[in-house]
Amino acid sequence: MLRTNLSTRPFYNERIVHAVAAVVAVLVLAVTGWQIARVVRLSRYKTELNSAIKRDRDQVDLLTREAADIRRGLDQKQLTLVATQAREANTLIEMRTFSWTQLFNQLEATLPNDVMLTSVRPEFADSGVTRVNMEIQGKDEEVIDTFWQQLEKTGAFHDIEWSGVNISDVGMHKVQMTAVYTGSAR
Repeated sequence: MLRTNLSTRPFYNERIVHAVAAVVAVLVLAVTGWQIARVVRLSRYKTELNSAIKRDRDQVDLLTREAADIRRGLDQKQLTLVATQAREANTLIEMRTFSWTQLFNQLEATLPNDVMLTSVRPEFADSGVTRVNMEIQGKDEEVIDTFWQQLEKTGAFHDIEWSGVNISDVGMHKVQMTAVYTGSAR
């Protein structure tokens, strides 16, 4: 038996190597095609966004010019007059919608027997805050303090402040009181 090798080169199975290389090449081509399609799609989207931005900026410029033209055309004296009249109208509306009945019902419910209410004046601010200025008389500071505490408990009066405490000849304590009135009792 012969033990010599007649081949000069060993036999390799090249089909598997070629198949793996072909699969890798197909995958690379697929990924490349997908990336190219994505770049094209994103490029179109960027172009659309840039044209929308340009259109919006042009519209902003146009509207800014129109607003400037309108502002130049306004008579400032007439505008000031209209604004003043609008504030007066709003104040009248607030006065008209102000519920005196609700205010006096809340004051009556909290007013102790030894305290007299001598004056009530609401003030309507532009910010929608209603301040109620009251002048009251009481036998001593304790009953006035009781009235103050009962007002705060209603939830309709806030930021109550005293000012101008005077004692009359007959010993009555006269107090000027200011409170923010919300009109909603608990």
